[in-house]
Amino acid sequence: MDAQFRDRAVYLPDENALVVADLHVGRDAASAVELPLGERADLTERLADLLAAFDPGKVVVAGDLLHAFDRVPEGVADTVAALRETVEATGARLVAVRGNHDSMLDSVLDAEGVSARDEYSVGDTVVHHGHAEPEAEAARYVVGHDHPAIEIEGKRHPCLLFGPETFRGADVVVLPAFNRLAPGTTVNGMRTRDFQTPVVTDADALRPVVWDDESEETLSFPPLGEFRRLL
Repeated sequence: MDAQFRDRAVYLPDENALVVADLHVGRDAASAVELPLGERADLTERLADLLAAFDPGKVVVAGDLLHAFDRVPEGVADTVAALRETVEATGARLVAVRGNHDSMLDSVLDAEGVSARDEYSVGDTVVHHGHAEPEAEAARYVVGHDHPAIEIEGKRHPCLLFGPETFRGADVVVLPAFNRLAPGTTVNGMRTRDFQTPVVTDADALRPVVWDDESEETLSFPPLGEFRRLL
């Protein structure tokens, strides 16, 4: 896989693009807690670290930039503005792809001078949220939507899923949710029918990839079909 996975994001070197999915800005406001959970600082600081590590020319959000379907909670617009400023401070450009949660996205992005689109082609890659089938043909599809995580020795880890030539003969990359407040979906026992995205057509062929924060290295596991037999 010609890509680098780090902290719930993927960097595509040939396209000089960093892709993140499912930021779910406003998840903090929707949580049943009395004190804020620090969503804005967490998202912007981690994004700044990724920008420093890869220096991409563009940052593409693969859908569900927002969390709420029908409103824009207090502070959400400010968080989106902070994310754009974080990106543009490095000379990169922010690109937003619509997800199924993003019904209010245009009202937020208009103020930021950023246009949302249903899918985004960069080089041989199409970035789509994954809640529906992408229209464009590509050599690789990068999607989010399912929030994949893998359980290892009783601990759940957000993971990227890589499926070579599994959708229209193209490679598939499924990203975890970038927002750490979004619960991950444990994929260990999932079959193709269990995924919400139609881009996953062969779950057994998906190879989990985990970023280990402590060692700062990428750990790659056998495809799910083989991984299940090892458990």
